[in-house]
Amino acid sequence: MTPQEFFALLVLATAMSFTPGPNTALSTALAANGGLRRALRFCLAVPTGWTLLMLVCGLGLGAVVMAVPALRGAVQIAGVSYMLWLAWRLAQTHRLAQADDARLNVGFWQGVALQFVNIKAWMLALALTGGWVTTQAGQPAPNPGERLVIVIAVMAVYAFSSNFTYAMVGSLLRRWLAEGQRLLWFNRTMAAILVATAVWMLRL
Repeated sequence: MTPQEFFALLVLATAMSFTPGPNTALSTALAANGGLRRALRFCLAVPTGWTLLMLVCGLGLGAVVMAVPALRGAVQIAGVSYMLWLAWRLAQTHRLAQADDARLNVGFWQGVALQFVNIKAWMLALALTGGWVTTQAGQPAPNPGERLVIVIAVMAVYAFSSNFTYAMVGSLLRRWLAEGQRLLWFNRTMAAILVATAVWMLRL
């Protein structure tokens, strides 16, 4: 991979990883409600799920999912339904004690699975496969396996870094949010972000 390609990959990774989305919203909400340690499982689940998704796309299966309307629709419906369900639970949590009672219990494997029902993640993985893994300067790449490893490593680092950064913000707000109705309105804001993301996914 040329330095120019690698730099372009870093720019894309930064833009896609650090902009608000379902993963970063959940990382922030989980840390604000349950603390940084509790959110860490999800922060690790995102790059794990992303790595598996990227491997699937690198092997060519991602193109099949996106090309078959029924499969693509199933991914969209599953992703939207799950995010709306999370938003509903999040919007009802107004005390830290409720969060501790597992109202917001998004485990490691749930976080991994979330990557597979995120149509945005599929589209990004396919774009990376076509733009950085299988091609080089518009021609078939002579080393797609090596390029796939580089892309996975870069995106996994960014996926963890962005979600951990958002989780730290949520954790720092935890004590402040515990007063009055602040946590309720914070959770409702995060829920609104999830709903907005779900609606946007339906239009892809």
